[in-house]
Amino acid sequence: MPRDVDERKKRKALRKLRKAAALAEQGLGPPLSDWEKQFLEEVEERIETYGSAFNDPEKGGSDEALSALQSIKLREIDKKARGKAKSGFKPKKSLGRKTRPSNTRQLNDDLEADTPAPVPPKRSSPQLVSGRDLLDGAADTPSDTSAETKTVAKSPPKLRVIKGGVDET
Repeated sequence: MPRDVDERKKRKALRKLRKAAALAEQGLGPPLSDWEKQFLEEVEERIETYGSAFNDPEKGGSDEALSALQSIKLREIDKKARGKAKSGFKPKKSLGRKTRPSNTRQLNDDLEADTPAPVPPKRSSPQLVSGRDLLDGAADTPSDTSAETKTVAKSPPKLRVIKGGVDET
């Protein structure tokens, strides 16, 4: 039972099929495979007989002559017949938008422009503290500049040998 397909769309689909077959015969591109030739013939026959090349309404519009996948395959065959066949996977091209999308939020958007940035606290130079001061709790004050601290800082570290390690034989 034929569907009511728009006659213009039917003629357009037939014209595309015949043009792809004619270009394939001219030999501008690589030759079509047996499957592709059979596809073109069968789709043309179905359109002429039934007005449409597909029956399932989920595969395309009810007033279309070709389903969505059939039209994609027809475009691929047409490109191949013209010698412009697709060549493998290619990365997606950007749409030209190089700025940040408007729906993203930047951290600095909430800050007012006239408020100065917070100044980080000034760091003091590190100081050496003796072990006795750590036990007494005197190292908590950074202004501890006693003579004892200065002598510890200038004297070389004292090394101790711990016996019981690797045998020295």
